[in-house]
Amino acid sequence: MKTILTSIIVASILLIACEASPQETTSSEWWVTNPTSGAQLYVKKYTPDNVTDEALSTLVLVPGGNGDSSKFGKGRYSAQTLANEGFIVITFDPDGRGDSEGTEDYNGFTQQDGLKAVIESADSDSIGLVTFSYGITMGSGVLARYPELPVKFLIDWEGPADRNDTGGCDSANTGHLKEVADCNDEAFWAEREALTFISQIEVPYLRLQSEKDHAQPDVSHAIAMVNAAVRGGKTTWVRLNDEVVNTLYSSETLPELMPDSEEKDLMEKIGAYAQELF
Repeated sequence: MKTILTSIIVASILLIACEASPQETTSSEWWVTNPTSGAQLYVKKYTPDNVTDEALSTLVLVPGGNGDSSKFGKGRYSAQTLANEGFIVITFDPDGRGDSEGTEDYNGFTQQDGLKAVIESADSDSIGLVTFSYGITMGSGVLARYPELPVKFLIDWEGPADRNDTGGCDSANTGHLKEVADCNDEAFWAEREALTFISQIEVPYLRLQSEKDHAQPDVSHAIAMVNAAVRGGKTTWVRLNDEVVNTLYSSETLPELMPDSEEKDLMEKIGAYAQELF
């Protein structure tokens, strides 16, 4: 009898606790229209657990490769992990990917215009843009073409620089667009080389680079991106990891890069850098 009573009491306490502290809803979803393609794009917002989104800064995440927002759903790249660092976090599916309508554009002007619509839908004047791998092409493209957007900085994790990295157009012969476009297709590449766009952006630019790149055989693309941003002169703040601001590099002057072991905490590191940049 005593055991039964104890069980009833414990169950009652748990029931009261659940009623008093309902599960927090930490995400919401909506759709925006890409004005160029007319496609409806799927957007998801994450907020910190048990915290309202009032007066919080916003991070918009751009997926790598031909990826979509599912990359940020859980695991190492969890958007909620980043939200719990104290931000509103917005993810989206570009045209032709995930739950969005439209046709794959390989981060060209059409998908850049879709990203512009996503940024505007955030309805915030304190936004940071965070790109992963090939997402830098979409991110740098939208900032170069639309400098009026309310984006305060760009964080780029190991983004490829040009067709040599993404189109297999050099001796390394690497890149996910090798079968998509010819290396001499100037019209195609004019929309899809981050190295061109990065020299035109006006916001602070932080490049995150590990000792061993996740896709490229070396880190020459990191040097190229940082140098292009510095030499472009449109932004007054460019940094590689935690190094000195506005430093030019060469293969002989490459600084110590992020240890590969630290990438397991990538989202926490991005959160810390974002706090600094905001």
